[in-house]
Amino acid sequence: MGLPTRLVWHKETDLGPTDMVVVPGGFSFGDYLRCGAIAQFSPIIPAVKAHAARGGLILGICNGFQILCEAGLLPGALIRNRTLEFRCETVDLAVNHATDHFNPAALGEVLSLPIAHGEGNYRIDPEGLERLEGNSQILFRYCQAGGAVLPAASVNGSINNIAGIRNEAGNVFGMMPHPERAVEPFHPSQDGLKVIQAILDQQASLS
Repeated sequence: MGLPTRLVWHKETDLGPTDMVVVPGGFSFGDYLRCGAIAQFSPIIPAVKAHAARGGLILGICNGFQILCEAGLLPGALIRNRTLEFRCETVDLAVNHATDHFNPAALGEVLSLPIAHGEGNYRIDPEGLERLEGNSQILFRYCQAGGAVLPAASVNGSINNIAGIRNEAGNVFGMMPHPERAVEPFHPSQDGLKVIQAILDQQASLS
């Protein structure tokens, strides 16, 4: 994307001058307790929370999404897939109108992105789900090719087939699919570029 980036180790306590924080996928602390439950206590997390409180942009991908939920920056939680199996495949996602920049007009109605997770089953209580739906906080849902609605909880068990959400303020985003794995010509698609660009455009609107 042509942007300057730098790595911040989880034991650091200061982000430094930062416009956008990306919490990447992986298996933090081996996911030995619950995905993201140990990582939420890393020394850098207070700085990440302070960044969010200032209106700074945050994107959590896969395990990063789980960490943001465990840290209380996003509602809900991610638990074991309904099948108890690790899912590694390319899936179709129906794009919701979540912000002025993250919507079907900007990204297209359906995206194709890889997933690679054993704990992608998004859960939230009925009141929280109602708030997500009412506030247009759902980024996208798992769908069939062409955008047709899937049977309930068909990919990993996620309630309402939710694959990604944002916070109410619109500056913290979390998603189980991997946009960074769909940016090169040899990848399954290059739809990840659309996602990243939409979130960067969101950053511009927050500035």
